[in-house]
Amino acid sequence: MKTNLSNCQLFNGIEENEIKSLLQCLNAVEKTYKKGDIIFAEGEPTELIGVVLSGMAIIEFADVWGNNNIIGSAEEGDVFAEAYACIQDEPLLISVSAAEDTKILFMNIGRVLSSCSNSCVFHTKLVRNLLTVSAYKNLQISRRILHTSSKSIRGRLLSYFSECVKKSGSYSFEIPYNRQQLADYLSVDRSAMSNELSKMQKDGILKYDKNYFEINKSIHSSDNSTI
Repeated sequence: MKTNLSNCQLFNGIEENEIKSLLQCLNAVEKTYKKGDIIFAEGEPTELIGVVLSGMAIIEFADVWGNNNIIGSAEEGDVFAEAYACIQDEPLLISVSAAEDTKILFMNIGRVLSSCSNSCVFHTKLVRNLLTVSAYKNLQISRRILHTSSKSIRGRLLSYFSECVKKSGSYSFEIPYNRQQLADYLSVDRSAMSNELSKMQKDGILKYDKNYFEINKSIHSSDNSTI
């Protein structure tokens, strides 16, 4: 495994030797996906929790007209599909695909939630960590709602970039999305968003190169009058 699982939120507080025993107890398996491969398909139930060992997974929602919306991404060490796995036979409203060559560790929710015959302490920690992960996901959904609350594209972009600045601790950062994925995440048209980014760069609000952005520290309220 490329990822040190002891650094993953799901395995927080569990030692590496304990994780090895735990994964054996859970009959965890690894699978590798090529870029674009479907990991979980919309409409199908799952009993599996996924942990990204390497690469990145994109989580999308599509309506009946084929319009896609990026719900989020799962990067190295992140957990996904835990909410659906916890509800028996619940069909997925989303799909999960590999954004690049990606390796996933899968665990069956039944084994995760059921105490093993050894009643190991680290199994209890795993369940507690799973609850923490689920709570954090709810916060992520709340953030997306905040980012899409503005009626203007500029307002949505600035809201998202503000979070990126706070998260990275710097006004220079990289985002995990390409242009189409960012547009889907913010629920805006890609061309209109690209035009707005060009205007914002011309206005001195930001600079960007592909996924790299630099935000002007001195943006005044007058610069955001269209939010």
